[in-house]
Amino acid sequence: MKTFIKVMKALSDPNRVKMMKMLQNRSLCVCEIQQLLGVAQSTTSKHLKILEDADLVKSFKDGLWVNYALSDGSDSPFAASMIDNLKHWLDSDSQIKELTKLLPDIDRYDIVDKESKN
Repeated sequence: MKTFIKVMKALSDPNRVKMMKMLQNRSLCVCEIQQLLGVAQSTTSKHLKILEDADLVKSFKDGLWVNYALSDGSDSPFAASMIDNLKHWLDSDSQIKELTKLLPDIDRYDIVDKESKN
């Protein structure tokens, strides 16, 4: 039951659900997710850690970048089921639609370039 509760708690936050929906489209780094959601880097990282601990997302290094992607859920049947179901849920939600529309234009290099100029 512990694993089930961990997965359900991980998905109990709207921003974490939005992250899951964004990661259906492609892997993203923290700065890209932060930019899309308009939340602090520390908040974004905290949410990603909760999702990763529940086996809903995985992280992997790519040079200096840490990227996040949906997990395959192989360590938890509950995570696997929720990952699969979320692919079909909430696509008509206005917030999810807006984020999905913005995804193609988000680029980590542009974000870092803008931050270095400030």
